[in-house]
Amino acid sequence: MKRPLADILILLVAALGGCRIGVAQESAPYRLTLRDAIQRGLQANLSVLVADTRVEEAEGTRTRRLSAALMPRVSGQSYANLQNRNLQAFGISFPGVPALVGPFSNYDFRFYAQQNILDLTSYRSWKASERALDASKMDYQDARDLIVRSVASLYLNGQSAQARVEAAESRVTDSTTLYRLAKDKHDAGTATGVDVLRAQVQLANDKQALLVAQNQYKQALLAMARNLGMNPATALELAEPLRYEPLTQPLTETVLPSALLSRSDYLSLASQRQELVEQQRASHARYFPKLSLNGNYGELGRSIGGVLGTGVIQGQMDITLFDRDRRGEAEELASRLKRVDDQIADLRRGIEEEIREALLNLESAASQVAVAKEGQDLAQRELELAQDRFQAGATNNVEVVTAQDELARAQENYILAVSSHVDAKFALARAAGGTEKNIGQYLGTP
Repeated sequence: MKRPLADILILLVAALGGCRIGVAQESAPYRLTLRDAIQRGLQANLSVLVADTRVEEAEGTRTRRLSAALMPRVSGQSYANLQNRNLQAFGISFPGVPALVGPFSNYDFRFYAQQNILDLTSYRSWKASERALDASKMDYQDARDLIVRSVASLYLNGQSAQARVEAAESRVTDSTTLYRLAKDKHDAGTATGVDVLRAQVQLANDKQALLVAQNQYKQALLAMARNLGMNPATALELAEPLRYEPLTQPLTETVLPSALLSRSDYLSLASQRQELVEQQRASHARYFPKLSLNGNYGELGRSIGGVLGTGVIQGQMDITLFDRDRRGEAEELASRLKRVDDQIADLRRGIEEEIREALLNLESAASQVAVAKEGQDLAQRELELAQDRFQAGATNNVEVVTAQDELARAQENYILAVSSHVDAKFALARAAGGTEKNIGQYLGTP
């Protein structure tokens, strides 16, 4: 009995150990890169999904109008009937001829075909649907570019929060060192109790700031998981820390022309304008004649065994002589075209403004990074000198605490400057067009 009991205990211990290993594996954080975040955001965002369905809808509209304009229509029909006729109702009345004939039956099996030869209205409507499809595709790409910009901002927010956590951790380490030094010097009789108390207060303040920074970092990751379509309970870890990557600033004169050829929202408006022009041509073509060819062929007879082949083929021309509706349609299309032209002009000015603003921010942020980096290095040096003076007994730890506060301010200035520089690069990537394709070029990543 002892041996089986020992085996059972061994199995239980092994099972519990396996559960702990599984839990540890499940709790390992997912290392999220910026490109991974962008791809997940594009797959999960509702506006992108909706824009994709609109492209599919526009493709269906184009196919329908193509069928109406250029493709033949073929249908089949068959019937069998039993009927009688009142000849007098048709004006047939002769002596000896009964007024009512029948009942009699007949059978008809027939195919009908119709093909437009010349229908400029349908043709131009089909061309307009092609331009509408192009506009839908551009709207879809613009939705993707906007999501890339949004996800990049969320990732940058997480990077900034992570950098603040690291800075807060370094300040807690410095404050802990200061507290131990003050306590040791107090025990040795070379420092006062005020020095120890002052070091304790500074350590408590830095620990409080660390807790706040950690909470803000967790909130940033939570918001990112929500917008990426991930389970909010997923443990995340940013694989790319906040860092400064200099960028050679392009000239406005070179960025603006390429932006007008790359911005999906601008190209969408251009396609919408072309669509309206095609609709105007379709409206004008309503006065042109329409030529079509149609016919049918089948078998007709009094009985199934007695059917004979019959058919007809004919050309048809339709022409509109009076159509008051076309004038109102022309006014509608002219108004829409003017509205789109105004939107194009306004967007062009807006794109130039965005590019110039992004370039200004990029230049300013680069200068801010340089100044903030110098200030951080000086604050770090000031802290080291204050620590040396306090350790040598040349002064109390007021200078150290003051230097720590200055270093904290310098670290925050540097984080803000680098974040502004990265955000300016995001803004420039969006303003220049092709955000999804070219964002790596502005970030210095492959």
